Amino acid sequence: MRFRRDRWAMASLVFIGLLVILAFAAPLIATISGHGPNELFRDMTDDFGLPKGPNGSFWFGADGSGRDVLVRIAYGARVSLIVGVVATGVAVLIGVTLGLIAGYRGGVIDTLISRTADIVLSLPLLLFAIGIVTACGSSREGCFGGTVQPGLTLVIIVIALFSWPYVAKIVRGAVLSLREREFVEASRSVGAGDLTIMFREILPNLVSVIIVYASLLVPQNILFEAYLSFLGLGVPDSTPSWGRMISDASDIFDVAWWLMLFPGIFLLLTVLAFNLLGDGLRDALDPKADR
Repeated sequence: MRFRRDRWAMASLVFIGLLVILAFAAPLIATISGHGPNELFRDMTDDFGLPKGPNGSFWFGADGSGRDVLVRIAYGARVSLIVGVVATGVAVLIGVTLGLIAGYRGGVIDTLISRTADIVLSLPLLLFAIGIVTACGSSREGCFGGTVQPGLTLVIIVIALFSWPYVAKIVRGAVLSLREREFVEASRSVGAGDLTIMFREILPNLVSVIIVYASLLVPQNILFEAYLSFLGLGVPDSTPSWGRMISDASDIFDVAWWLMLFPGIFLLLTVLAFNLLGDGLRDALDPKADR
């Protein structure tokens, strides 16, 4: 009921739902319009090679290569949602597991995990991400004997690699408090093992914290992918991405305003919607927030 009273959170949820529909409907949009995401239309560029703006057939205009901007935005929504959700899911899985172990076991294990998280957090995130993506994407073989291939999978791995410490630290702090509660002592008294206590007694009490933080981590990861794509280090050019579309528009946006406006609006509204949704969930799931 608290969540439903939050109009901004509800509006954000509706927008995210529409965005998911747009992403799933991307092939249908391409079929109806007759414009593939990488299909070139020479009649949509003038004699000087500049793209033409929105019209009846190309609602969002064309890009510098004559591709339909609307279709590419729809496919770009897929990339943003996949990266945001999957990378966040991997980061949450790693962070929750390590945070549980560090907070519950303490001692040397806690010190080792906590210091590792501190080291990762102290690294210049964007510089290291650029270095890893460049090194693994410089050849078709990828990294580690071809195990990690350049493209969307590599971007997800890099983002998750630098995101898990945030989750681990939050979970560890909550576990340090929960492990001293009476229900944990009761489980120990009946002979429950450490794994049972961590994953059956403590973890269910962290669900609300995990959901809230995951919803706030998704927009950060979407922006991270956009940063890499803007620098030409994200997904390949054949895979539409909002960040790469904005990068491609940077040279001609003064004469082709639609190239930066439309993907920029979608990126802005998506990140804003997830942030507002996270705020709404935090207020709704906080038992002290009685509004």
